[in-house]
Amino acid sequence: MNQASVSHAARILMERRLNGTQGDALPETHRPHDLDAAFAIQCGVSKWMDQAIVAWKCGMPAADKWIVAPIYANDVREANTQPCAVWARHGQVRIEPELAFILAHDLPARAAPYRPEEVDAAVAKTRLALELIDSRYTHAEQLNFYDHFADGLFNQGLLLGPVVDSKIACQTSQLAIKLTIAGHESIALEGQHPAGMPRLPLYWLAEFLRSKGLGLQAGQAVITGSYAGSPTVPVGADIQVQFGELNLIRTHFEGK
Repeated sequence: MNQASVSHAARILMERRLNGTQGDALPETHRPHDLDAAFAIQCGVSKWMDQAIVAWKCGMPAADKWIVAPIYANDVREANTQPCAVWARHGQVRIEPELAFILAHDLPARAAPYRPEEVDAAVAKTRLALELIDSRYTHAEQLNFYDHFADGLFNQGLLLGPVVDSKIACQTSQLAIKLTIAGHESIALEGQHPAGMPRLPLYWLAEFLRSKGLGLQAGQAVITGSYAGSPTVPVGADIQVQFGELNLIRTHFEGK
């Protein structure tokens, strides 16, 4: 893809993201067909957004997949403070229970690879989090990974919860998740981190961004995978998500 096509595709996705709208796949001449093109569009969205990247989502890669996407300043919320505004579809929103690793200092681009112990030393604290899920495509299920990668891998934001014990959290491969919606019986979910250990994708992210001449910054939050898929919850109801013995998040979603 040439730069004009990348920029045009990024602007389409940026406008949908800001307006909460959905649409068809990108025009064929602007649609990505490999990882490099999709990542270029994703980076182009960040340029058009003109907002600080305050968080990242990531996961372990595959031969044909890079699991990485930025999360922007206006899309990060604090739990237990006020209703959390979301782009809702049919009165509902999908959430993903995750851990968020908050960085104490930068992990900038450099020549030498990052060792896991260096990345560990950069983590200031660990918080509970809910990734907020949405797509900028009307028929997302009909599109391929490159389409979704360009669009930020279904992310519409992040809700940050309380700080938890980092030593325990970083070793927590299994975590019982209990979802309670006001007026309904609680739902118990046997949580399993998709990477096994929750910091493994963070180590990969630091190396991936370094290899692209990018980096991580102090204060950014990094989420590394859902313990319990993407359950759907209604807007307008009190929601509680219990993360085993670590702690819980209480929130109330409202549509934008």
